[in-house]
Amino acid sequence: MLRISILEVRNERRLIVEGKLIAPWSDELKAACDTARADLDGRELVVELTNLTAISHQGENALFGLMSEGVKFRGCGVFTKQVLRQLARRTRKQETK
Repeated sequence: MLRISILEVRNERRLIVEGKLIAPWSDELKAACDTARADLDGRELVVELTNLTAISHQGENALFGLMSEGVKFRGCGVFTKQVLRQLARRTRKQETK
């Protein structure tokens, strides 16, 4: 199960993601981000990964795709932060090619 909550603040729209980021819910995250980006009005979109209990390979690919599109991420927990670091390195390597 995946839960996505939206928090609106003055300078950003934050998607708070909890649960398991596995198929088919990784597609739900992509869809939620696409919807959230539609009317940002100059604000930044931030995806906050909170209380994730699992991230599958498909989930990592979804995060990587969103990172490549410029979505900002915040992570909680050792596992989530490590996954985000690895994906950020992959993104930087891709940009230098």
